[in-house]
Amino acid sequence: MELDPRGQRFAAVLTTVVIALVLITGSGWLALAQAAVFAVTAADPRRGPYPLIFRAVVLPRLGPPAEREPAAPVRFAQLVGFTFLAVSAAGYLTGVTAVGITAAAFGLLAAFLNAAFGLCLGCEAYILIRRLKYRNAESV
Repeated sequence: MELDPRGQRFAAVLTTVVIALVLITGSGWLALAQAAVFAVTAADPRRGPYPLIFRAVVLPRLGPPAEREPAAPVRFAQLVGFTFLAVSAAGYLTGVTAVGITAAAFGLLAAFLNAAFGLCLGCEAYILIRRLKYRNAESV
């Protein structure tokens, strides 16, 4: 499965807004909602609410993509995002606000870099892990 990279950047913009709101409001429930979005899109990057909005509202105005990207790195990035926002939600909801803020801030940084510059940190980590895994397998 391959994905339209413009959809991933659109989702990153929405994610950036949501996580900024988490940090502004201190809402563990909003962090939990974003974690749920990450969980759905980690399972299938085409099925989350942000990709659905992109396909329904934005894509018809853009036309077909000039390029596509593999889904596996995106799935991994969504899983990383899920982890950060789940930890953030747990921190806020249990009163350990510093944990909530820190985890949300890391999530915000990653989402913003993707939204503003197309740099998906989770995708890059996925590629690096795969390279290291295959390099170690060859040296055995």
